[in-house]
Amino acid sequence: MNYKDTAPGKAKILIVDDVEMNRVILEEIIKNMGEYPLLAESGEQALDIMKVGPPQLVLTDISMPGMDGYELCRILKKNEETKNIPVIFISAFDDPVDIIEGFSLGGEDYITKPFIPEVVQARVGVHLRLHEAKRELMEMNRKLQVSVSEQLKQIESEKKNILYAMANIAAQNSDYDRKHMERLGHNCMILAQGMQLSPLFENQISDTYIDTIELAAPLCDIGNIGISKEVLQKKTKLTDEEEAIVQNHTNIGADLLRDLHVNNDYNDFISTSVDIARYHHENWDGTGYPEGLSHEKIPLAAQIVSIMERYCTLTGEGGCHREEALEIMRGESGIKYNPDIFKICCKISRQFC
Repeated sequence: MNYKDTAPGKAKILIVDDVEMNRVILEEIIKNMGEYPLLAESGEQALDIMKVGPPQLVLTDISMPGMDGYELCRILKKNEETKNIPVIFISAFDDPVDIIEGFSLGGEDYITKPFIPEVVQARVGVHLRLHEAKRELMEMNRKLQVSVSEQLKQIESEKKNILYAMANIAAQNSDYDRKHMERLGHNCMILAQGMQLSPLFENQISDTYIDTIELAAPLCDIGNIGISKEVLQKKTKLTDEEEAIVQNHTNIGADLLRDLHVNNDYNDFISTSVDIARYHHENWDGTGYPEGLSHEKIPLAAQIVSIMERYCTLTGEGGCHREEALEIMRGESGIKYNPDIFKICCKISRQFC
């Protein structure tokens, strides 16, 4: 297939699989989406196609002779020109170890064989939209780099608005409402204020930090914009594969936010947002994800959001009263949360909304 024959306006999706039947099936699914499939029989051939022009997304088999899908992904993610191209692994196996290995290399998703066209289309559609959103944010970032100071401030404000709009979409995908995210930001600010008065944390928390965490906390689950609504809102128990996909929202969100770099003040907001997005599901005892950090290795902002997200969830509409929520959380203190922060949380809990 000649890469130069691509129809304008269609997303180019590179399909890499050594089995012809798989390539044919996926090619037909991609065509039915109105997008443009490119076919490669091996990782080596895929890299040759990349030299002509990068696609918007890569679907690659894991087990192939010669260069396997993992190695192909590793090469793409190390290359400055291809590192931002989403990679979705395809395989006949759904071992969680294989799935986690793919995510650790920078893969965005995982599809098992035999292919279900609706599932393939849903997954591909999600990552094409996410890729385009990241591209637009990076283009906006480029413009910010050359803007004068007053224009920069205005665009920074607009950019935050875009991030909050994306966070609201992600919250809706997770079946949260705007009120939940507003409560989370407000309560994180209240908790940070209480911690500022404690000798344990007074040197780590400034007035600027308090303002920043209030703004950054609602972006904690922005990575859910890259996870399908069907998985996020599933009422029955998630499969191991689905659980791994959901957990990857921490990496998606952090990567999305990390692409933004402006001036020093704005980057404080971004760096705090990145820490929160990636690490707010880490547990104090090291049993959380994505990296299994423990104790003080977990960024403080992520610790604050973790405990307040739990409180806001428990006390949400139709949920527990304040005392009931704190009693439940007391059993989790020292396991999921920093026990010193939880003590402060209990002391000032009447201030939470």
